[in-house]
Amino acid sequence: MPKITIDNREVEVAVGATVLDAAQKLGIPIPTMCYLRGHDATTSCMVCVVKLAGASGLVPACGTVARDGMRVESSSEEVREARRAALELLLSDHVGDCVGPCQMGCPAHMNIPQMIRQIAAGDLKAAIATVKQDIALPAVLGRICPAPCEKACRRKQHDEAVSICLLKRYVADVDLQSPSPYLPPRRENRGQRVAVIGAGPAGLAAAYYLQQDGFECTVFDDHDEPGGMLRCGVPETSLPRDVLAAEIAQIQKLGVTFRLGTRVGVAISMDELRRQFDAVFIGGGELKPTDAATFGVEMSPDGIKIDSQTHATNVPGVFAGGDAVRKRRLAVRAVADGKETAESIRQYLVGGSLKAEGLGDGQAVGWALAHADDAGAVGQEQDGLKPILQVQPGKTFNSRMGKLEDGEMEIFLQSVSPEPRRKPSGPGGGYTDEEARAESLRCLHCDCRKLEACLLRRHARAYDARQTRYRANRRRLVQRTEHPDVLYEPGKCIDCGICVQIASQAGEKLGLAFVGRGFDVRVAVPFDESLAEGLKVAAAQCVQACPTGALAFRDGHRE
Repeated sequence: MPKITIDNREVEVAVGATVLDAAQKLGIPIPTMCYLRGHDATTSCMVCVVKLAGASGLVPACGTVARDGMRVESSSEEVREARRAALELLLSDHVGDCVGPCQMGCPAHMNIPQMIRQIAAGDLKAAIATVKQDIALPAVLGRICPAPCEKACRRKQHDEAVSICLLKRYVADVDLQSPSPYLPPRRENRGQRVAVIGAGPAGLAAAYYLQQDGFECTVFDDHDEPGGMLRCGVPETSLPRDVLAAEIAQIQKLGVTFRLGTRVGVAISMDELRRQFDAVFIGGGELKPTDAATFGVEMSPDGIKIDSQTHATNVPGVFAGGDAVRKRRLAVRAVADGKETAESIRQYLVGGSLKAEGLGDGQAVGWALAHADDAGAVGQEQDGLKPILQVQPGKTFNSRMGKLEDGEMEIFLQSVSPEPRRKPSGPGGGYTDEEARAESLRCLHCDCRKLEACLLRRHARAYDARQTRYRANRRRLVQRTEHPDVLYEPGKCIDCGICVQIASQAGEKLGLAFVGRGFDVRVAVPFDESLAEGLKVAAAQCVQACPTGALAFRDGHRE
């Protein structure tokens, strides 16, 4: 059997095995997109290229047979740059947004499209879990948030934005009124403690995420009741106090301790806090002139000076967010600060260092991925193989389609409700069940239905690929919606041919094929038949194997 060396590590493989097989046996990560085990290698994407000693160019690892004595470089700068270029060429021809404009517009980057799909399906238990992954106080914010997400909603270009805030409020209200309101799973106690200064939106959010992540949190506040500016600065007509109390009670049920009527600097010093706790988060409201000396941190004109990516102050182990660092007094931004800082504190306490790539950007997707384990491993397990990529927590990539061209709005509208925005008639100005579902059906679903499974996005993130490096005229948006379960978007297809092979092996009468010529070649059903005719038995297999969101389940939930 041949023996080859990859990155100075020798491995023996079976006759006929490829360089990719050898690398996977060694646990060396090589990205792939057009390759699926058990199918012919098409070597079309060139994302898996490696360097062979003595050869002038690069070769695809998935299609290069391992030969005895072969020496391979898989991680040199030349190889990484070639992979990045291959990804950027694919991205230059990609038509679609990874994350919907509404999610990008939300300061907390909540997965709004997923919540809306879950409401439409009547799965409110899943919807509240989606919401509270990124919003610790959804019933509160559903009443007082100025809704920047709705300003970004693409439906607004047609008639009116989807009523996202009222839908969020609906999900949260239904949950709070249930016999057992949602509590997220809590990680086993890590044996580390965090002090949170301020029981306002930033402090409450930080405590919520840190406590469920296994850190013991104690919240200090000089008021007699928690809530901060939510209690003291928002009229009860806008935010009923029983709603605020109910959401804070859920945070307490996680095990968060509150020490109220306790002003740091008077009842307890900052030095004492740092001795008693492993980290400190300053999440109080707007600071007083004496607070700089009390906390011992550097100040900026707007408040405490922090690293904008990690929320770390100049004092090791001390972090800050919310109105303590800015004067905007926006509750949703403060809640987002609390969540983002919780991730930074987790990194600091678990690893003793911070990774600042993209923290606070795309956390709705990044936070969950980062918590798969403390190493931040992300990858696609296939045929028993371990994930082959390591992505740092918080690091993200988002493809952007840009402004819609004439006629493209109608493509989005073809499979959603044409009804105008629903006005609420429920108790206190909220939605009824029927109104919430009707409003949810107005969503255009302009996000990617395979966000986490898309290999193009995953590899672009790992290789710092830029969508705009190779500028090209964007192809028009096309959606094939005639299949009852599957949506096909040719503008996301990389022409790997995996689905063509799967359909053929499954015995599809028509199946899929490459049609067209030259640069216009695309995967389609032969004879211009519908997708429903082409994929009668292999649709689910094709969706699961597709390396991008080109083929996806219409409802997105089976990703």
